[in-house]
Amino acid sequence: MSEVETRTVADEESEVRLDRWFKRHFPQLSHGHLEKLLRTGQVRVDGKRAKANVRLEAGQTVRIPPLGDLQAETPPGAAKPKVSRKDAAEIQGRVLYRDADVLVIDKPPGLAVQGGTATPRHLDAMLDALRFDADERPRLVHRLDKDTSGVLVLARNAFAATKLAAAFRGKDARKYYWAVTVGVPRPFQGKVDAPLAKEPTGRGERVAIDEEEGKRAVSLYQVIEHATKKVAWVALWPLTGRTHQLRVHMEAIGTPILGDGKYGGPDAFLAGAGVSGKLHLHARRLILPHPRGGRIDVTAPLPEHMVRTWDYFSFDKEDDGDPFAAVD
Repeated sequence: MSEVETRTVADEESEVRLDRWFKRHFPQLSHGHLEKLLRTGQVRVDGKRAKANVRLEAGQTVRIPPLGDLQAETPPGAAKPKVSRKDAAEIQGRVLYRDADVLVIDKPPGLAVQGGTATPRHLDAMLDALRFDADERPRLVHRLDKDTSGVLVLARNAFAATKLAAAFRGKDARKYYWAVTVGVPRPFQGKVDAPLAKEPTGRGERVAIDEEEGKRAVSLYQVIEHATKKVAWVALWPLTGRTHQLRVHMEAIGTPILGDGKYGGPDAFLAGAGVSGKLHLHARRLILPHPRGGRIDVTAPLPEHMVRTWDYFSFDKEDDGDPFAAVD
């Protein structure tokens, strides 16, 4: 890194200590070096000085000074990730909206937003391909799970990053998802209000409903169509932004999202049906304030595996009505 960068704390990074956040994003940065940056005020959280043990909140911004040859997301001894021409062309072709401040893309399923030791290919490594005419590298302001597809917003400058992060943090953004559930939710329209907490496991990130220590998580759902009692096309609106919230909430009411073996187990698959076993969760539409006034309203097309499922069950994928229009 040769320039100052600002990153937004993701929902799933809430309550993570600042020093551990840096260890996750910049594994080559030593603790001593980080402490020096903190003492001299070069690292700041929401524009203020911070200590290594401060716990971050989702939506906060972290100022990252130039770190020399340290490469974000690259663990010690690993080669610097290279973006192929194919990947660059593909991600550029997924732009849904672009202006001087904001970039919105259609993230494909299977592409992680950020990397790690076992994830060399990820969106964060491709961001230089999305500079276009801008002087700065675009910034991530929210996240999608690796296997979730759809609308993802990037800020093209520090001003936009601050404004967009505030919109997500202040609940001014409406995020609508489309999903297919195994089983039909009853009633057809409802709210799931169940607190979630991270589970200490060695099998990757996982959360569960925890009435005592969990953070409040609220999701609205609306069944749009269903095929007998086997499957349903469901619109989802998460009013909060917890890790894996929609996946856990749908499983909790007995209708796991199709392909979500992590939370639904064998019940999340349709034996003998001619549909994909991939996760059927898609960030369909995002409505949020534009950093300079007005609003952005962007819709992402269904990924191929979900299009085939819609066709298999004869769902009307052209139905673009707002199922939550009557909700304040």
